Amino acid sequence: MKKLVVVIVAVFIGSVVPQLILAQGDAAAGQAKSALCATCHGNDGNSELAVNPKLAGQNASYMVKQLIDFKSGVRPSPTMAAMVLSLSDQDMQDIAAWYASQQVTLGGAEPAALELGASLYRAGNKELKVAACSACHSPTGQGNAPAGFPALGGQHAEYTLQQLKDFRSGVRQNDTSSMMRSIVERLTDRELEALASYVSGLN
Repeated sequence: MKKLVVVIVAVFIGSVVPQLILAQGDAAAGQAKSALCATCHGNDGNSELAVNPKLAGQNASYMVKQLIDFKSGVRPSPTMAAMVLSLSDQDMQDIAAWYASQQVTLGGAEPAALELGASLYRAGNKELKVAACSACHSPTGQGNAPAGFPALGGQHAEYTLQQLKDFRSGVRQNDTSSMMRSIVERLTDRELEALASYVSGLN
């Protein structure tokens, strides 16, 4: 019976988690392959423009999933779709490994939004039944790589805010089980702005 359970679990995991995500990337190879990515995301993954996400220190498994989603169209973006069109599975793994190995630079939260942002991130909103962000993204903002939850600490506030709004409006729908959409749909612009500001300085 135990063997049967193990086999069923193994088959289930294999069907849910793409083999690509289970593979390993080569950071050195990824550095060479990331030359085009660096145009928008910076040589070390710390983009200078706040509309472009920082990739430095991001969980590799999360990055690979996003690249797959851009390539398949599950996460719509004409720019990124063109960038990933020629990338192989191994290219994605290597590039993700390179950026994951880099150190993200931190921003600074707006003092006026600090208290609200910290409260939402660490405790959520009980009245609205909104879970704490830290439950999935960790108290330090490092995310949860095995679960596929991204690191948020140090990310540009402008970029984070746009993603939160895109989840809320339904423009972005590549969150597992609509998890992000079900959370942000109950939050106001002010609350989303406070959260985005807070995580930019989180470490």
